[in-house]
Amino acid sequence: MGLKGKLLGQIEISFHGDLFHEILAARPHHLPSMTSVVHAVDGQWGTQGCTTIFKYTQGGKTEIGESFMDTIDDEKKMVKYRVVKGDILKSFKSFIITCEVETNGDDNFVTWTIVYEKLKEEIPEPLTFMEYLFTLTKETDAITMPS
Repeated sequence: MGLKGKLLGQIEISFHGDLFHEILAARPHHLPSMTSVVHAVDGQWGTQGCTTIFKYTQGGKTEIGESFMDTIDDEKKMVKYRVVKGDILKSFKSFIITCEVETNGDDNFVTWTIVYEKLKEEIPEPLTFMEYLFTLTKETDAITMPS
């Protein structure tokens, strides 16, 4: 295994993908009321170049991360965050999270991609962070799906 890696995970959601994209791109401060794994969101959001601070739980630990919004693409329903400060950078030299939402009729899929570079070979792959992203997606889906 090398120091650089990429994880991809896809999950189906039951509500419209445009709404999920909008929450991540323009309203991440609503996440603490929608999911148990995001505790606080501070900073700016909704524009490329903004910096957002997340307090979250992943892998059984509460952590803080500051992310720079590299990309918001409303047409492709894609956001890309680059972690610039925080707990995750104790293990990783770089950590980029991309979320793409695909809508095809009634089918809506969220694809999470993590591109990373570990500081040391013995650091495990960020599988617990992918689990965190899946939990965030599932819990948000449960709150926003129609009754």
